[in-house]
Amino acid sequence: MDRIAIITFQRNIDAAQKLKEAVGGDIILYSDCAFSQAFEYDAVIAVMAAGIAVRNIAPLIRDKWSDPAVVVVDSGLNFAIPVLGGHHGGNTLARKLGGLGLVPVITTATEVAGRDSVEVIAENIGCMIVNRDSTKKVNMAQLDEDVRVLRVRGPKIIVVDDDVSVLKKQGLVVGIGANSGVYKFEVIDAVNEALSEIGAGIDDVRCFASAQIKENEKGIIDTAEEFGKQLRFVSHELINSISAPTPSKAKALGLNGVCEPAAIALSEEKKLLLKKRKYGNVTIAIAR
Repeated sequence: MDRIAIITFQRNIDAAQKLKEAVGGDIILYSDCAFSQAFEYDAVIAVMAAGIAVRNIAPLIRDKWSDPAVVVVDSGLNFAIPVLGGHHGGNTLARKLGGLGLVPVITTATEVAGRDSVEVIAENIGCMIVNRDSTKKVNMAQLDEDVRVLRVRGPKIIVVDDDVSVLKKQGLVVGIGANSGVYKFEVIDAVNEALSEIGAGIDDVRCFASAQIKENEKGIIDTAEEFGKQLRFVSHELINSISAPTPSKAKALGLNGVCEPAAIALSEEKKLLLKKRKYGNVTIAIAR
């Protein structure tokens, strides 16, 4: 889930509060270092004139794959204008702000032409883009024709030209269980260690999962936000419909388990790649 920074002048604090109520995030009062601070977030909403925002972000911009999306909103809450990262969350955020009555001003070429960019296609089907430089040529081609999306099932060896975008399925579901009051750093360390045990990384993860009983566990929630991954809590009814292969103390709470059945429930193949492992106060299972 994206972490959003809302930068505003004190005089526009009421407008910023309305935006926060609509999309969440943290309000940061404008200062010389406000944008530097906000660039640590996944997305930035700047409640100010576009010129002020552009001058502030110019020295901070590195590349479109690591920069946050930046959406400028006028103080009257009339327009939402993505000025950076349109294909990387900016357009989506601007459209979401449309729920408050703002008009999303979308300028990216593929959207203007009514076509999906490679980035949007990858997000919609839960994939990461392996060869990012290819998106320039493929997105340009999308303006003139419907570029086909092909699914190749392995084992295969694929040789591609530089105008072919390769998308890798992000298919892993990380099931998380934890003792009450667990700290975020404990969960983060456990997730990283578990992924390394199967030779995977966070880019291979589609989502995190846990049981509904953990829906208020801040350490788990904050970990999902830190990694920028969706977190879903599985109902107890569904948890108990799945036979967990490893005995669990959750039986005392009337559950078949937590991390294993939660991971299995949301996975496509219903196959555990990593059975429940305990890392201090955290248990992790990984399914595909």
